[in-house]
Amino acid sequence: MPTPDRAAGVSVPGPTIHDPRQRRAILIAVCTALMAVIASVSGLNVAQPQVAVEFGAPQSTVLWMINVYTLSLAALLLPLGALGDRVGRRPVLLAGLAVFGLASAAAGLATSAEMMIAARLLSGVGAAMIMPVTLAVITSTFPDEERSKAIGVWTGVAGGGGILGMYLSAVLVDWANWRWLFLLPVVLVAAATVTALRAVPNSREESPHRFDLGGSLASALAVVALIYVLHEGPVHGWTAPVTVAALLVGVVAAAGFVAWELRRAAPLLDVRLFRDRRLASGSLALLTLFGVQAGIFVVLFPYFQAVLGWSGLRATLALMPMAATMMLAAGLAPRVAARAGARATMAAGVLLGGAGLALMASLVSVDGGYPAILPGMLAMGLGMGLTQTPATEAITSALPRERQGVASALNDVTREFGTALGVALLGAVLAVGYRTAIGPRLDAVPADTADTARAGIANALDAADTAGPQAPALVRAAQESFVDGWRQAMWTGVAVMTILFVHVLARGPRRTASTPPAPAHPTGDTVAG
Repeated sequence: MPTPDRAAGVSVPGPTIHDPRQRRAILIAVCTALMAVIASVSGLNVAQPQVAVEFGAPQSTVLWMINVYTLSLAALLLPLGALGDRVGRRPVLLAGLAVFGLASAAAGLATSAEMMIAARLLSGVGAAMIMPVTLAVITSTFPDEERSKAIGVWTGVAGGGGILGMYLSAVLVDWANWRWLFLLPVVLVAAATVTALRAVPNSREESPHRFDLGGSLASALAVVALIYVLHEGPVHGWTAPVTVAALLVGVVAAAGFVAWELRRAAPLLDVRLFRDRRLASGSLALLTLFGVQAGIFVVLFPYFQAVLGWSGLRATLALMPMAATMMLAAGLAPRVAARAGARATMAAGVLLGGAGLALMASLVSVDGGYPAILPGMLAMGLGMGLTQTPATEAITSALPRERQGVASALNDVTREFGTALGVALLGAVLAVGYRTAIGPRLDAVPADTADTARAGIANALDAADTAGPQAPALVRAAQESFVDGWRQAMWTGVAVMTILFVHVLARGPRRTASTPPAPAHPTGDTVAG
């Protein structure tokens, strides 16, 4: 039963589902919906050149087609997660699927860059309705003894689904046309809708308090501004006026959100809950893991394509062993946590992930190829899978059952911030390492060609086409410099994972996440949205 809450009003949760067939159907529905959302995050990345040519759009516009989806998704997760708790998780899920499906179809039929950006923006709104509800449905309807296993499956899809979606997207682009990218989410949405209509029960919360509109606006503004800084800082420069202005807006909005929530009788998210070590350690673990994972992809794709000379499809396929290991480990993590405890399982996963990064940093070379980095990729996938499931459970168990939409949204926002932070941090380390390493290797190269090569490995390879007899030396210099930058980025990731490992040992959840959550507010304060 949900935790009593003095100010929250009447809680109307859905019944706990004891029929295993219905539970399987629920899990299939929510994971299919989640897969559609996750696949759309990275799917358009594989078709950037084709989209630019189709619409005659510059690279900056194409990047906005990609990033506007992430921005709208991240900005609306908390408000729409809370709305699902109030209105009902099933109707919000179905409405989100409808919006997302229509927007995806519109993106596939877009006739201009402006139409594509609008469709992607609307897709993000639909995704923000879907994503928090998928996890909230599991945590509010599955019995305690089955909840951990279901969260493990959900976590596996959330962690590995992006890689699988990227691979399927690459297949569609290579074999058909970039517009077929959007057929995949439409098909997944249709399948999820049919299954959800048949199997997913409704659950909601009734509250005498108004919806926290002020907190919703402040949280959306803070998320948009801070993620914009992380996305655009490397492009415009960290001290550029637009970057500094966005940072100031984000910081002020975040501070305002905290102050507002502390004074509200029914806050969108009671920030005092972060005193709970389950919520704090789970959020920090997901922030770090998804940051490191995103940073790895920033490094791996150029390595596969520019150093090994692979196609985009083959490069994406090379990530599948890591994705499969991650999904398998996420499914096994609840059993490990039941025996060893959530904290030990999280710590072991972080340790394995850090070891995988160290292996890749130690063994990577221009000539070593894929076999040199595969062991590190597998260790990283295993570690991430082991850590993500107990971290996700730690977050959801810290909030009462009737507030699982907010708990799920917080879990998702943490992932989005981690992804943006990881790309910005490890991408910057890679870029600086590359520029530092390639400088001394360009002494014999003409000045204009050297300036082009310093911009990045792709630029160096392009410049090599007109470098004449110096082309082989220039290509080798760029590849070796990229590997030097790789090592620096990976060792930075090892340092971050080491800090997380120490934190989890010291402040990780004291009990397994499957333990029923204690009341969120012993004093009777509300956590209602």
